[in-house]
Amino acid sequence: MTLTLPTYDNGLAPYQLTGTPLQPRAPKTAWTRTAFAAAHVVSDPLAERDPWQGRPAVDWENTLRFRLGLWDQGLGLAEAMDTAQRGMGVDWLTAKELIERTMAEAKAHPLKPRVACGAGTDQVAAEDLNSEDAIVAAYAEQMEAIEAAGGQVILMASRAMAALKGDPEVYARVYDRLISQASSPVILHWLGDMFDPALTGYWGAADLDAAADSVLSIIETHAAKIDGIKISLLEQSREEAFRARLPDGVRLYTGDDFNYAELIEGDGRHYSHALLGIFAAISPAAAQALDALAEGDTASFHALLEPTVPLSREIFKAPTQFYKAGIAFLAWLNGWQSHFIMPAGFQSAREISHYAEVFRLADRAGQLRDPELATARMRQLLQLHGIE
Repeated sequence: MTLTLPTYDNGLAPYQLTGTPLQPRAPKTAWTRTAFAAAHVVSDPLAERDPWQGRPAVDWENTLRFRLGLWDQGLGLAEAMDTAQRGMGVDWLTAKELIERTMAEAKAHPLKPRVACGAGTDQVAAEDLNSEDAIVAAYAEQMEAIEAAGGQVILMASRAMAALKGDPEVYARVYDRLISQASSPVILHWLGDMFDPALTGYWGAADLDAAADSVLSIIETHAAKIDGIKISLLEQSREEAFRARLPDGVRLYTGDDFNYAELIEGDGRHYSHALLGIFAAISPAAAQALDALAEGDTASFHALLEPTVPLSREIFKAPTQFYKAGIAFLAWLNGWQSHFIMPAGFQSAREISHYAEVFRLADRAGQLRDPELATARMRQLLQLHGIE
């Protein structure tokens, strides 16, 4: 199959599909790493009204079907996170319903998958989150809803905390209150400003080394109530240095969508677990690589993941916060949804040359499970952009 695809030099070039599709399958063994895939939300275009101002219309059937597909392969789920467009088209009430529906399905799934859910402060207007008490109360409302549904809490980095511009002592007081009220161990969340510029200076310090000291102090104080911390800074050496300083029993969940293979394998002394948006896009490769790693087959582990790295780097290219469009695009190409429409019209965040490059790299990585369907859908998108 051949397509004429746009290129980054503003031209057009023929592309011949060459990849061998990697088909999803159930895990063969117990994994040695915990792996959460952060999943997106599928829109219902027929029910959508005022997409830039109102609540999103969600296609619940296909949103949940996508999650079942991840669980069937052995992956856990990071629910209602930034991949699900929290604060970028998906509001808290929609996220709460998503969490409740997801947890009901997870409890019925035969593999009993782990599900961790994002708690934030986005249900309260920014101007009303001007004190520690207000921020704690907003977090607490979402934490209670998540635990009532049976989910594990991820304390998402809050734009309100960053806007407060507090020092490390402010963060220590706020997180002390939040962690203490949780009924089970939580996952902390450190999202770099490349994912959300409004989070610059998180943990009370603009300098990343000082920020690391700040959050490590919180972790050491509450180690028994902290399952782990997800770090998305896209710096492998920084994550490795931080990981080595964690107390015993506290996991590092890598959110590094550029260097995940090396970080998950580890350096012989320490390794990272995974909480990754890219794992939702490359789930067959991710799941089968974790199978291989658990069996001691590091050659197969890298052979499966190495071709996905260029794809991930393209999806998460700067401006990184628009990566969600690439995740939904691949879900559409792979038949998990019937359209490529996102909450708030977020698909327009990326250009056609980007989608063409994602198509090429997904093919080369074996991540187009039905090349004929993917080609037909890519043609539809090209035609929409005036490319025949």
